Amino acid sequence: MRWDPFSTLRRALWIGGGQWAGKSTVAGILAEEYGLTHYHYDYHDARGHHDRRLARRIRRGEAPTEPDPEAIWIEATPAEMVRKALAEFVERFEWVQDDLRALVSPRPILADGWGLRPELVASITESTDRMVVMVPTEEFRQHQLDRLPRAGDVGSRVSDPRLAQRNRIERDRLIAEDAVRNAGRLNIAVIEVDGTRDARSVADLVAARFAPFLPERVDGVR
Repeated sequence: MRWDPFSTLRRALWIGGGQWAGKSTVAGILAEEYGLTHYHYDYHDARGHHDRRLARRIRRGEAPTEPDPEAIWIEATPAEMVRKALAEFVERFEWVQDDLRALVSPRPILADGWGLRPELVASITESTDRMVVMVPTEEFRQHQLDRLPRAGDVGSRVSDPRLAQRNRIERDRLIAEDAVRNAGRLNIAVIEVDGTRDARSVADLVAARFAPFLPERVDGVR
């Protein structure tokens, strides 16, 4: 199969949206059933992109260390957190494209992650039908926060853990709302996850949206 980095990007399938909506779980189900190549944004961003973030700080004359958790979670308002996150998503999306250009697969590549913003994906995909935005309802977000250990706190030592978590939750809510607004503007499908459907059922909804672009399932069922 001839490598074409541009068709790799244009023909990828994308699941973006809000935190704690089950994007990676759904992507994993679809990847297994359809033999897709699964690109997990959160994994690459936390690991493969870390050195690039450090190099970026050095080029800017900043200390090559992680920002102070107090500055991130306590001193900044949720609105300020959102502005910073959305700006960083733009730069980090360049790294996502670098990752995806390097992939060669006879079946579609499926990328998932909250940093895959509708307005960014729309600029490179051959069709916005190749993207779905998943967002949790407020009730399901709270369910996830209560159930998932990694969602229960910010994961850093701060002076006021409760305030930090409240700020984080509000940031995530506002970023999800931004994704929904941009999806609507770009005619990208939005799936609201409220917990009444299990991951299997949500995966079926996403598969229905992606049906024109999906190959036969690995068990031969379409």
